Amino acid sequence: MPCAATLPVLQSLLGCPESQELGSIDYYIPLADPLALEPAQLDALPLDRMVFTVPAASLADGAVQKRCKELAERGLRLMADGEVTISAAQCGIRGLDFDCAQALPSALAMMTLPGPHLARNAASMPPGFALLRGELPRAQEHDAGQGDGTSRKRLLALLGLLAQDADSRELETLLKQDPALSYQLLKLVNSAAFAPNSNPIHNFGQAINMLGRRQLQRWLQLLLYARQQDDGQANALLPLAALRAAQMEALCKLNEGDRDEQDLAFLVGVFSLLDVLLAMPMTEIVSALNLDLDVVAALLDRSGPLGEMLALVEMHEPQSSALNDVGIDNETYWRSLLQAYHWALQVSRNV
Repeated sequence: MPCAATLPVLQSLLGCPESQELGSIDYYIPLADPLALEPAQLDALPLDRMVFTVPAASLADGAVQKRCKELAERGLRLMADGEVTISAAQCGIRGLDFDCAQALPSALAMMTLPGPHLARNAASMPPGFALLRGELPRAQEHDAGQGDGTSRKRLLALLGLLAQDADSRELETLLKQDPALSYQLLKLVNSAAFAPNSNPIHNFGQAINMLGRRQLQRWLQLLLYARQQDDGQANALLPLAALRAAQMEALCKLNEGDRDEQDLAFLVGVFSLLDVLLAMPMTEIVSALNLDLDVVAALLDRSGPLGEMLALVEMHEPQSSALNDVGIDNETYWRSLLQAYHWALQVSRNV
């Protein structure tokens, strides 16, 4: 889980309930100036879940090398962003956090460090790396699309019914035409997270009673991404759609949006990847759905309050100006992201 924040904000965030509920997920945190972090400041941080990345160029400074060694001796895991020399391992650097968009690090740079190494912005896992972070490559995105035209039409019809708050019987009729989606829904409501001590749920009507109308719509929106790929792998879009939807909702709630506004924010987050899922232009998708105009503006142009919020959620490391545009501060943003990761984990475990 990547993030960047000041030390006081990190201490606050890592101590909040949302952070504790994330379990064993590691935080990868850029540390632009290692000299600004005193070893004694590490005492209040969960070092077993934190990895700090320092600029490789800064390791040429003897004072930085000494500070990194001190931090590593206190238990902080350190990685370098960029090519490093053999001496990097001697000052506590364990691996590379490397941007692989244009080139890969030298074999020597990787061999001199114990690892693991993290690749950023790579189309696939490069040799020698164990971790991968970045946007889903466009080629993989298109592979995720539904190639069956009949399936696309059925999905669009279901999305239209969901957007219009259609009658449950209409949803049930359409769901029966999509065995994969029906299976995923019944699997979900029978999971330990929803029905640990209940009798098994066998039909759509029981599922509605179990989840409630509002939650049913949300889970159906996400379950559209749950289809496995041709190679049997889970759809990589599912956790990303869940993350966007949950953070959109959290930001709306933290900005004191009411329940209906939170629902719209959640929907925008889920629907923002429909063009990838269906391998169709977003303009064709929104034209087939009876969506709120604010939702349309957000999905097509990233305009309006929802559009600005979506643009923010799509950023890896938003600048202060982007946060100011939607009227939130750094801590609010990171708290919303923690909540979103918690939700995305729940989705991945139960779908």
